[in-house]
Formats: sequence, structure tokens, C-alpha cells
Amino acid sequence: MRYTMRAILSAATLAGIASTSAPAFAADEVNIYSYRQPFLIQPLLDAFTAETGVKTNVVFASKGLGERIAAEGENSPADVLLTVDIGRLDGAKQLGVTQPVNSDVVTENIPSQFRDPEGHWVGLTNRARVIYASRDRVDQDSITYEELSDPKWKGRLCTRSGQHVYTIGLIASMVAHHGAEETEEWLAGVRDNLARKPAGNDRAQVKAIYAGECDISLGNTYYMGKMETNDKEPEQKEWAKSVRILFPNSDDRGSHVNLAGIVLTKHAPNKDNAVKLIEFLTSAKAQEIYAETNFEYPVTPGVAVSERVQSWGELKPDSLSLSDIAENRKTASELVDKVGFDDGPAS
Repeated sequence: MRYTMRAILSAATLAGIASTSAPAFAADEVNIYSYRQPFLIQPLLDAFTAETGVKTNVVFASKGLGERIAAEGENSPADVLLTVDIGRLDGAKQLGVTQPVNSDVVTENIPSQFRDPEGHWVGLTNRARVIYASRDRVDQDSITYEELSDPKWKGRLCTRSGQHVYTIGLIASMVAHHGAEETEEWLAGVRDNLARKPAGNDRAQVKAIYAGECDISLGNTYYMGKMETNDKEPEQKEWAKSVRILFPNSDDRGSHVNLAGIVLTKHAPNKDNAVKLIEFLTSAKAQEIYAETNFEYPVTPGVAVSERVQSWGELKPDSLSLSDIAENRKTASELVDKVGFDDGPAS
């Protein structure tokens, strides 16, 4: 027997999970566990329902959803899991809570480097890990990730925790390109160039540049759009004006990109509708909505980025397979601890 509605809602409350609509088990519905905040995906879900008649139910949490699905086992109400990082996509696969997505539509829409080789996860949008640079204090218009360890940046770099999934993804890409030994040396150099101990989110790094605490920072591209359009907190528009985006390694391999993506759960009670949703989210129509509302890069070929995103400059994405990056995440995490990255610059 599957969980009763009361049990589902009680468990969600205990776990601190917000639900925009209670999960259900009906022929015309699909249940979504999401690391993406509901307001970010609601335009997509509304368009899906309008096109298919299938109702969507969303449970949101900032962490622990993969483990929750594993704990629920065969009784899990989740049909799909929406995630915001290759680590969580691969992590769901490693937890054994996914099944392959067998769809010619998805295969046609999404290039192979943005899909799990065995079909257990599907990428939906890209975000680049870029450099935010002070307009007043940084003159150069190009940069590389390798350059971040150059002593010329000593005391001028801000970033979030080395163990955050976004940072781990970048470090894992460096391991894939250069090997663990060289990446360790590089990471120690980056640590010593930090202006302070890693802290805060990506927006906090831009705020620090605005405040003169550092001159460059690492961040995801879409945060620029979120700051530039933040009417509720207009001070963030001022932070955004103080920086410009530099796309690292544009003259060679390209900039590191990460994925927001989706998995089909192993025991999806509404599997057919779940596959319909995945196919819709890979369509040009849905990718255009992603591009306009979330300031991200579509992964479906031929779908244009928004005008705002275009204004930041041209992205040349690293062609490295995301599955290769996933394989190096453990090594990346170990290197962060080994060099004491989160302790800040060495004395």
C-alpha cells in the first residue's frame, strides 16, 4: 500500500519540506520532488498542464530529497526529481532511486554530453561558472580558471565554500583536465589568493565586490539576471552594476558549465505522465521559457538565449562530458579538505 495523504503531509512537515500541492496518485497527475524553488518552475509547469491536461504536484526542499526517496522506497509518491547540479543528478543515480528514461524525443532533443550514458538523468539547462569582476578595479577582459592561482590576485578573490556543489563541480572539471596533483597545487594557490574565508552564496560575493572587500569572485551566470531584475531588494541591482562577467577560458577549452536536470524515479507511480513531463521540459517551447524566466542557457540545440543573457557576452562552453565531471567529484571534495580551502588563505 502506498502512503496515505496524511502520512505524506506529516512526513513532509517533519522534514521541513514545503509543498505547493499535495502529492496524489491519479491518471492525470504527476508528482515532482524539486530542489528548484516552486516559483522558478511554475511557468513551465503551467505550460505543461495547459498542453497535456496533466496536473503537477510539487514538493520542494533545499536538501535531502534523494535520500527521502530512498527512504520511502516502493511507497514513494515521487515521479521525478528536479535538481540543480550534476552532483545531485549523479547522486540520485548512485542512491539507486532512478530508472532510465527511454524516450526518442529526449534523445533527439538533448545532446549526449547533457545526458547520463545509461539514461538515468537528463540535463535541462546550463549555467556557466564565471568570474564576476569589479568594473572599477579590474581592467582585463579575459581570464582563465588556471589564472586564479596567480599571486597577482592575492587578497582579491572571494568565493563561497569549497564544499558547495557549485565549487566542487568546477574543481572536478579541473581534475578531469589536469589531474589531481596539478589541481591540488592550483587549489592551494587559489586559497592563498582569497580575501577572506569562503562564506555566503554567489550573490554575497558580488556584494563583497561592491563593498570593496575583493575584486573578483566565482559565481553562476544566472545570478546576474536575478540581481539585475530584483525589484524586492533593489540594492542587488547596485551590486550587479558594480561588476561585469568574464567567461573563463574562452580562448581555449571554454568555460565550465553545470546542469539543472531531472531524473525519473525508480518506482514512479505515474511513470507515463512523468515521461511526458520530461519530454516537454526538453522541448523548444519549455527551453524558451527557461531562457526567459530563469536567465539560463538552453541545452536543446537551436533555442536562443534571452536578450539579457546575450548582453553579458558570448559563452563558449567546455565540451567536457558532465559524466566525467561527476566521476571526479569525490576527488575534488577530498582536495578541498586536504588544502584547507575553507580555512581561508594560509598565513
